[in-house]
Amino acid sequence: MLLLVAVGYTNEEKITMPEIAPDFLQEKDFASINWNDKAVEFGARAIIGIANKSGVIGANMPSLSTQKWMWHLWGINGYGNTELPVVGYHRDTKTIQPILVDRWSIGLGGPTNGADAHSPLSVKIPSPGEWAIFLYTNGKYFDTLIDDIQK
Repeated sequence: MLLLVAVGYTNEEKITMPEIAPDFLQEKDFASINWNDKAVEFGARAIIGIANKSGVIGANMPSLSTQKWMWHLWGINGYGNTELPVVGYHRDTKTIQPILVDRWSIGLGGPTNGADAHSPLSVKIPSPGEWAIFLYTNGKYFDTLIDDIQK
């Protein structure tokens, strides 16, 4: 009986990496999510995220429709040569997928709204539920924003 419980738990927690995912994605990144650490609103521009680390304008009314979000990152040097991969992880289905429309990443532009770098882009959240949105800079983990998107 103990073997059945252990096997059931292992299958339930299995994370499947998509075949087309960037090479730098690691299963361990997704295993350490703190789902209670939700993104919050900060600053005069209603940025949603983690103050002085990362945030997005447009996420204060998240939806399952395609939306324009403007990402803001602090602590970025050399933004002109920096790629920003944005990876979504759905809590219930344990699926990993891009949330940027038609791509996994976009280049970062210069400073704006007090952030060191920014990038406006279109996003599409594929299904309702809790999402961990992972940000990477040039293939290295940068930050995670947690949000519950229902409609």
